[in-house]
Amino acid sequence: MTVSNNASSKDRVLIFDTTLRDGEQCPGATMTFEEKLEVADVLDAMGVDVIEAGFPIASDGDFEAV
Repeated sequence: MTVSNNASSKDRVLIFDTTLRDGEQCPGATMTFEEKLEVADVLDAMGVDVIEAGFPIASDGDFEAV
């Protein structure tokens, strides 16, 4: 990953979000495909550096979402 702004890399905090992967590990928590896309869009709009979407091999739903 390359930091492309004027701040040195030691002064920049990178945000690594696992909501789409780890968030559904909580019992009873599920998201539809559309909800996952909406969450990803919002995270992107907020400037999140890395969005961990899941593991495509884990399930057909993860494959479609990723």
